[in-house]
Amino acid sequence: MYKVDFNKPSHAHFIGIGGVSMSGLAEILRKEGFTVSGSDMKESDTTRVLQEAGIKVYIGQVASNITDDIDFVVYTAAIHPDNEEYAEAVKREIPMLTRAQFLGQLMTNYKYSVSVAGTHGKTTTTSMMAYIMMQAKTDPTISIGGHLNLIDGNIRVGSSDYFVTEACEYTNSYHEFRSFVSIILNVDNDHLDFFKNIDNIAASFATFATKTLDGGTLIVNGDMKYKNQIVDAVKDRDIHIVTFGKGDDNNFVAKDIHLNEFGNATYTLYIDGENKGEVQLSVTGEHNAINSLSAIAASLSIGISLDDIKEGLRLCHSADRRFQYKGTTENGAVIIDDYAHHPTEIAATLAVARSVAKNALWVAFQPHTYTRTKAHLADFARVLSVADHVLLADIYAAREKDDGTVSSKDLENELKKLGCDAVYLGDFGNIKNYFKNNSNNNDMLITMGAGNIDTVGDELLS
Repeated sequence: MYKVDFNKPSHAHFIGIGGVSMSGLAEILRKEGFTVSGSDMKESDTTRVLQEAGIKVYIGQVASNITDDIDFVVYTAAIHPDNEEYAEAVKREIPMLTRAQFLGQLMTNYKYSVSVAGTHGKTTTTSMMAYIMMQAKTDPTISIGGHLNLIDGNIRVGSSDYFVTEACEYTNSYHEFRSFVSIILNVDNDHLDFFKNIDNIAASFATFATKTLDGGTLIVNGDMKYKNQIVDAVKDRDIHIVTFGKGDDNNFVAKDIHLNEFGNATYTLYIDGENKGEVQLSVTGEHNAINSLSAIAASLSIGISLDDIKEGLRLCHSADRRFQYKGTTENGAVIIDDYAHHPTEIAATLAVARSVAKNALWVAFQPHTYTRTKAHLADFARVLSVADHVLLADIYAAREKDDGTVSSKDLENELKKLGCDAVYLGDFGNIKNYFKNNSNNNDMLITMGAGNIDTVGDELLS
C-alpha cells in the first residue's frame, strides 16, 4: 500500500470530494500545505466552500480530471472501477487509497487519536469528545459525520497531538484505523447488504478492537451481549480495557438518570464504584447518558481533567439532525428533525419525544435503503407505532436499486396491523400538506430518516 509522507506535501486528488468525510480530509491536507484537487457528481454547498478555500473541484467525473501532476488518489467506497477517473488513475499507475486507508494513515500523526465506533450514537459521542477537547483547550483535530456548530462544519484542523473521528463499520472500513483510544458503543444488526448476520457484525467489531495501538485503551459497552467476545480479542495485548454502562460491574456507571422537560439527561457518575458527582447533558435521552460515559472514560485516558470533561458535556449540543429543534409552525406545531434510520435509534428518539411532547406525536418517516427496510420491517412498525400518527415517504435508495420486493406501502400495512394511524403518502409535498391540514397547536412532528426528509420540516416552517 502507498504510504503518504505527511512531512513532504504533494498533490492529492479526491474522487467524491463533496462527501462529509472526504471534504474534511481534503481540508486537513490543504492546511498541511498539500496541493488538493477533487471531483464530485454535482455541485453543493460543500464543493463551493472547498473551491473558495482554494481547492480545484471538478463537477463531473471524467478521465481528463486526472492530470500528470497528481501524486496519489483518495476515493470513497461509492467509486467503482468503471468510474472514468478511477480507471484513468489505474491506467497512469497513480497510487490509490480508499478513504479509510488514508484516514488510517493520517491518524498515525497524532499521539492521542480517538476512534468512536458502534452501530448507533457515533456522531453524538464524537460531538461530546469534540466539546470536551475544546473545553480543555487541547487544540484538537476533529472529523465528524455531520455539521457541528461548535466548529461550524464537520472538520477542525488543530495543531496538537489530539485527534477524534468517527469509525464506521460499513464495508469494514474502520479496520484500517490505528487508534490510541478505541470506543465501541454498541453492536446491532445493520448494513445487511454487506454483513451476513449479527455474528458477522460482532466479529467485525472484535477485529476493530484489535487495531487499537499497544499501550492504548479499549472502551466497551459492558452491558451489551458481545462485550466478552470483543474483550477476548485483545486479552493478550498491552491494551487497557474499560467498560461502561448501567450495570454496577462496569468501570464507568451512570445512576439516577433523569430527563428534564427538554429530554436532556442528568445522572450521578460512578468510576470504579466511587461517586464522582453529577453530570449534566445538553443532549437528549437516556441512551446518550450511557454514551457519554465512554466519552468521559476516553477523555480521562488522554489526560483531560474531570472538571473540563463535565463542563464540555454540559455545553455539548450534538451535530445537526440529532433531535434538532427546527421551529414552530404558524398553527403552533413543533418541528423536530432526527437522523434515526434503524429501529433501535427510532425507539430511543421516540422515547425522548414521548417524554416532552405536549400533544399528539407525529412522525414523517423516510426509510433508508431497501435492504434495511426489508430486514427490519416488523421492527420498524413496532417502534414507530409509539407515535400517534405516522406519515410515510418513499424509501430513500441511497446506494441501492429497487428490486420491487419492499416498499413503504408494506410498512404502512404493518403499522395498521398494530392499530397505528399510518398513511403512505410517498411524495414530500403530500406529507407537508397532510400535516398542515390535520395538525393542531402543540402537536410535535419529527421528520425522521437518513435521507432528505428534513426538507419537509423546512417547507412547513417557510
